[in-house]
Amino acid sequence: MFSLGINASAATQTKLRTGTNRCALSGMCVVCLDGCFGTCEVGRSAIRGKETIYPQPFGLTTSASQKKYPVDYSHFSIMGTAVGAQGVDPDPDRAIFPAVDLTTALGANGDLKLRLPVVIAAMGSTNVASNNWEHLAAGAALSGVGIMVGENVCAMDPESEIRDGRIVRSPAMEKRIKSFQEWRRGSGFIGVQGNIEDTRLGVPEYCLRELGVEAIEIKWGQGAKNIGGEVKVNTLDRALQLKRRGYIVLPDPEDPVVQRALREGALTEFERHSRIGMVSHESFMQRVEELRRAGAKYIFLKTGAYRPSDLARAAKFASDARIDLLTVDGAGGGTGMSPWRMMNEWGVPTVYLQALLNKYLDRLAEKGAYVPPVAVAGGFALEDHLLKGLAVGAPHTKAIGMSRAPLAAAMVAKNVGQALQEGKTVAEYRKFGDKIQQVFIVHSEIQEMLGDDYKRLPLGAFGVYAYFERLSQGMRQFLCGARKFGLQYVTRDDVAALTREAAEVTGIRYIMEVDSEEADRIIG
Repeated sequence: MFSLGINASAATQTKLRTGTNRCALSGMCVVCLDGCFGTCEVGRSAIRGKETIYPQPFGLTTSASQKKYPVDYSHFSIMGTAVGAQGVDPDPDRAIFPAVDLTTALGANGDLKLRLPVVIAAMGSTNVASNNWEHLAAGAALSGVGIMVGENVCAMDPESEIRDGRIVRSPAMEKRIKSFQEWRRGSGFIGVQGNIEDTRLGVPEYCLRELGVEAIEIKWGQGAKNIGGEVKVNTLDRALQLKRRGYIVLPDPEDPVVQRALREGALTEFERHSRIGMVSHESFMQRVEELRRAGAKYIFLKTGAYRPSDLARAAKFASDARIDLLTVDGAGGGTGMSPWRMMNEWGVPTVYLQALLNKYLDRLAEKGAYVPPVAVAGGFALEDHLLKGLAVGAPHTKAIGMSRAPLAAAMVAKNVGQALQEGKTVAEYRKFGDKIQQVFIVHSEIQEMLGDDYKRLPLGAFGVYAYFERLSQGMRQFLCGARKFGLQYVTRDDVAALTREAAEVTGIRYIMEVDSEEADRIIG
């Protein structure tokens, strides 16, 4: 099950000369041949060095772990029943799956409403996020879900105006916020994340003051990596600008040797890195109070797949500060750019992290402490994933954090739509027609919803909306089968562990022991 041998992957555009014949520990070819030009990661590293750490090509892809963990959400099965109904009358004419209510509420006061229990977890300054943002945000707004603007957007904006070390204007950030607000239909929200550099620049305060943002997320980290955010830039001017703005830029763009390598073509890009935060209870509480004084109506905390003691800190600090949403991101999910080995080999995987979090939050609840609403993230893509995440984390998990899947929906719809606009037929969808209104199944629905404004809707938004509609119907069908007609009725008993290990890790009952007492009573 475990193997260190990820020495070749589509993520890094590498392969083994001997194919599947590899050493299980190192991942190297069983026979390493003198004469090979280096197609694996070890060989590529001999030529391109540190560049090989990251998935390729940067700016056009997102990546996620290939590691197979001992327990994941596939090791649980959703339970159904033939008896009764919760949330509607137990009447076959009323207990139908379209009647399932998927709305949920976040916020300390429960006033942050979502039509679907999804928050698109923060996407920051990577090219793949910025190039597709308007499609993603518009689709999220129409769907009534939450979406977070990730770290470093203002400082990465070449047109940003910075005075005395504080941001005063960022066209890129303005565009991101407007892309959601323009299409919002009542439910859902947009928030802005802040890391160390964002905090120093005053990005949260700027967004609260100038852009009408109500929700700010304090960032401790994410599940894809245990260091700060990173992107790549390919010009000396951009690298120098980012260094002046306070970032760590590698290699040093001011170094004459580096500049010569760039001119000669040996060096083609620079890495921009964010700093790591230093967490303490005092500084956290102080920052929460600062943001509230600055006008934040909602304050979130985003933490990553750190060791259990850090997860306990996140739970306790969020409770003490009455945070409106605690997002916990497990290892194995995905990112626009993280070191490839790190994505596979660090941190607490999502199921384990959620099981630990439930234990900590249960203890807080037993003490009568405030328990924040939770969003769990880390590899969720389809309706069964969402329902399992909500059930395993019940009653505390109120939403599922997603990134790669909705972004994929936006990118695919954008690409298909652009091709159709250019008069090209898309082989995969030719059977449906050669026009956007024929190929996009939600086209008529969105046209009716928006009137003539639908013509301005970014093409990828059709895809995001259709994708979330698919998730909605899929979840309703699962929940109808469980006779649960609202998310508030979801419990940990709605899933069963398929292995003893999955049961031990999460406390979910082993499938051969589910309902054992009731079954004995029925049999008599």
